[in-house]
Amino acid sequence: MINKFIRENRIAAGILTVIRLYLGWSWMTGGWGKITAGGFDASGFLNAAVTNPVADKATGAALYPTYNAFIEGVALPNVGMINFLIPWGEFLVGVGLLLGCLTTAAMFFGLLMNFMFMFAGTVSTNPLMILLGVIILAAGANAGKFGADYYVLPYLRTKVAKFGANKKAHTNVA
Repeated sequence: MINKFIRENRIAAGILTVIRLYLGWSWMTGGWGKITAGGFDASGFLNAAVTNPVADKATGAALYPTYNAFIEGVALPNVGMINFLIPWGEFLVGVGLLLGCLTTAAMFFGLLMNFMFMFAGTVSTNPLMILLGVIILAAGANAGKFGADYYVLPYLRTKVAKFGANKKAHTNVA
């Protein structure tokens, strides 16, 4: 019942728009601050995540060893790419949410970043953003009903259907 409400109801779409705008503004301003600060550097954060991982208080064992291995083996050796992806990713997630354009994709990537920050031990506003983000993601297209998704999603559906029909016609010829 609640799922049907958040995915199809116009009143829910209005409430979701307010949540989407709040999250979009948070993401966009966070990313823009990093972009315009001149020289965002995640290496200190990444090194701290490796040297002081989130650990079980009783045993002291790292709780997310796979994440720590990712940081050590992928993120730190490619910190230049990470320094580009994080600010621009935050900014573009925010723009997508503010415009209501490709809302579910933007929210998915926003949640992915929230969880990455949480795995590194940064709590901050991440739990609230995750809670609200899951609501937006669960709502699907209804979260962008009062945004660009109202126009973009039907257009994309027709393009994908045409592509699928053309592909099917070519495979049935043989």
